[in-house]
This record gives sequence, C-alpha cells and structure tokens, in this order.
Amino acid sequence: MSRHQSQGCQLIGAMAGPEAAGAAAAAEGSEAGNGDRDGYDGKCVFCRIARREEPGTALLPCEDEDLVCFRDIKPGAPHHYLVVPVKHMGNCKTLKSEHIPLVRRMMEVGKAVLQKNNFNDLNDVRMGFHWPPFCSIAHLHLHVLAPASQLGFLSRIYYRINSYWFITVSATQLSFTFVGFHL
Repeated sequence: MSRHQSQGCQLIGAMAGPEAAGAAAAAEGSEAGNGDRDGYDGKCVFCRIARREEPGTALLPCEDEDLVCFRDIKPGAPHHYLVVPVKHMGNCKTLKSEHIPLVRRMMEVGKAVLQKNNFNDLNDVRMGFHWPPFCSIAHLHLHVLAPASQLGFLSRIYYRINSYWFITVSATQLSFTFVGFHL
C-alpha cells in the first residue's frame, strides 16, 4: 500500500470523534457537490446523465436501477465504460465499509456490460477509481477498461494499477486496497 493510500485508510477507517465528523463533513461538502436529500446535484454532469438530462450521452443497458453505465468520453481502451450510482455520492475517498455491496454491484454491472458488448476475457479487465484530486468529476464512478492489455502508453500511466492516482478494484481478489478492507 502506498503512502497516499495509507493516508486514505487513516482518513476513512482510523479516525474517531470530532475529527472524523469534521473530516467527513468537509469531504462531503467539497467532494459531493450540492446534492439535495434526493441525492441529486444539478451541477453534477453524472447526476444529469443518470436522470437522462444529457441527450448526448447514451446509457447502456443496466439491470440495476440504482446504477447507470455509459461510455467514457475519452476512452483509454477499446471498451471503456463508467458505472455510476444514480444517487449522487462523493468520490472514492468517501467510501466506507457499508458501501461494499454498492461497489460489488458496480463491478457486476461493469462485467455484464463488457459481456453484452462481446468482451468475455474477464482476466484482461481493469476496474478502478481515480483518487482525489485526480478525479475530474466528484461523483463516484467506476472505470471499466478492457482489454487492459491494449491500453495505450498514456492510458497505462493514467490507469496504472494502485498508483497514487488510480485505485484498482480487483475483480479476482475483490478487495479495496485503499481503505484496508476486503469485499
């Protein structure tokens, strides 16, 4: 685990008391945007996409009503999809142990979309989250890239496994290395 990821563990898992409450409020305020009680932030492009308010973005078939999936506008691989919760939530830094089922479902949706698009080598897939401040949209979104073996030079850097900026969610190990708990 890198130093940056270790700091994430401290922020998410090891804080207690008033410091944790203050950090959580600051993270949600700065990371989650201006979401209302319905989990919608009109300033968030992913919230608008999830509610079909962005006509230029086609949603891919998704069997989970709490998630949407669509193609990345700057694909790093022949298959590059984003799986996004419909309800606005902050980036991966805000994840806690109770979000394990959500991330599992996001991974399952990613795998299903790959298979529906005739990609079946699930050993050649990279899934993960960009770690703040390296994420451009402050709404949780899982990158699903395949085949990982065909990532270009810049994509191999940008989506580097468990780097300071990209935290891999392993489909085989099913673990969150950045928060120190296993799925």
